[in-house]
Amino acid sequence: MEALRPQDPPHIGVHTVLARLGAGGMGQVYLGRSPGGRQVAIKVIREDFAESPEALARFRREVETVRAVRSAYTASLIDASLEATPYWLATEYVPGPTLVEAVRARGPLPADTCLRLFAALAEALSHVHEHGVLHRDLKPHNVILSAVGPKLIDFGIARGAEQTALTQAGAAPGTPGYTAPEIITRNDVSAAADVFALGATMAVVATGRPPYGEGSLESVTYRVVHGEVDVAGVEPVLAELIRECVAGDPGKRPDPAGIIARCAVSSAIVDDPVYRELTAAGGTPTVPPPVAQRTPTAPGASAPPAGYVPTLMPGSVGGAAGGAVGGAAASPRRTKLWLTVGAASVALGVVAALAVQSLSDDDAKGSADKALGKEQAKPAASPSASGSPSASGAPSAGQGDGKEPAYIEATNPNRDFWTPKEGDPDGQGSCGLPPEERAGRGELLASIVNVENPASHQMSGKVKISFRFKYADPALPRPYFVSVAVKPPHEIDSRTGKPLAGLVSANLGLGFTSKPVNLLPDGVSGFEGKDIQLTYPDDFQQFVMGEPVGSAIPVGNDPGNWTVLFQHVKGTKEYASFDCRGFVAK
Repeated sequence: MEALRPQDPPHIGVHTVLARLGAGGMGQVYLGRSPGGRQVAIKVIREDFAESPEALARFRREVETVRAVRSAYTASLIDASLEATPYWLATEYVPGPTLVEAVRARGPLPADTCLRLFAALAEALSHVHEHGVLHRDLKPHNVILSAVGPKLIDFGIARGAEQTALTQAGAAPGTPGYTAPEIITRNDVSAAADVFALGATMAVVATGRPPYGEGSLESVTYRVVHGEVDVAGVEPVLAELIRECVAGDPGKRPDPAGIIARCAVSSAIVDDPVYRELTAAGGTPTVPPPVAQRTPTAPGASAPPAGYVPTLMPGSVGGAAGGAVGGAAASPRRTKLWLTVGAASVALGVVAALAVQSLSDDDAKGSADKALGKEQAKPAASPSASGSPSASGAPSAGQGDGKEPAYIEATNPNRDFWTPKEGDPDGQGSCGLPPEERAGRGELLASIVNVENPASHQMSGKVKISFRFKYADPALPRPYFVSVAVKPPHEIDSRTGKPLAGLVSANLGLGFTSKPVNLLPDGVSGFEGKDIQLTYPDDFQQFVMGEPVGSAIPVGNDPGNWTVLFQHVKGTKEYASFDCRGFVAK
């Protein structure tokens, strides 16, 4: 749980916002308090997702699913706003650690505790399935260990048993390592797939390790389809039950009732001493004190904000109007976000470090073209290392026309943040969001090295970033332009080259980017890639409104977790991330 930040709303609908609980792929989750004093968890969909019909449909489906599944094993829906931005839902707040947090803190759980938890989660699945719903994303992250037993959360991709179609061609729902092989290979979604996810989840609980090892999405997916689940060292009876749950043939997996019978529990999960220890450790968190800079823009919790209409009216899922974050009535018109990056704040007279302007569809086109439409710019600094691209040549918008773009610049908020793996001495880590696109069957080999001290996994001077495709899918488009974005953890004041004094806020821009380079030039065979070497900060720059706005800052100016994004570039404002790495700066 984190304290609220100055930009967070004091109210969402009729609910008072108390603290940040975390962030997911679709948005921010807050701890709130209802007018009557009940604690609620409020998920607010991200602004950029609100523009996506698929994301909005998924969010609406989550609300409908949580409302339909009334069970002791799930968090009940309290309220929601679905008719106008910002979209949000509020469920009962369930105190307690997630299963992944519990295992991370304590390590593998004893076999007896695992069997009790196995049975409890199987019973939870059976309740969900009885409502005609498939969870489709069961994993340790989506299980909360409450004082009255485990609860399933996050029904963001859950669907009715008859609704199995994918929304994006070639994309499997769920999380790699927990998604059943039949979903990956033929999109066969059934209750047996939830059983597979339960087995993979229990493998983590019993071993403290990922069920199918670590690595790229492709390598984990391959092991799910062709490999074996990791149950090395697990008590034999428990290991065998896990193996049966993750059997490659869904017809050979036990159903939830069969799992419960196999576990043969003789006492409640809440009576298990290890479970009690875990829930006691989770405890009821203390709400952080409010941030002093927050200026309330809504009335007190006892008075609903203007324009708010509760959506959970009898017999309906959504009401006529949604509650507006911050107390103001939300405009029924869809909004589009445009980003102005803070490094140009002095030259352009922009006061905020990262100004996000909300424009209605009626005036977005003309205003945005004026503000962000410049396509010509001075080229970024030419990379000096061997194999690096040349900065010569006229810049081009390159909107998928095969021409080489001269640069890329941010047009929307970017919420990719890299976090190092806890306790890992080798500089490994992960990003909070999945790639925006997949490079076919391509596998990117990349390294990030401290130039002055290659043995160190912390960066203090210049950083060498090397990358190439190991196996470049012959079907990948050619040319395949790639730009690397190196993103400091905080917003940077262009005047000082350091985080803004008194306003240390997360960086929602792209940071500093390299000149796009063609990773698959003519003459390179389908299963090879061109070796590229870049040096940060020498080969990186930031662009705003088509103009360079200063050199990249030294990594030592902003100690913390830096994010490195590999972008497939079609044009200066048309690109998508396909890989995410990072490093720790000191």
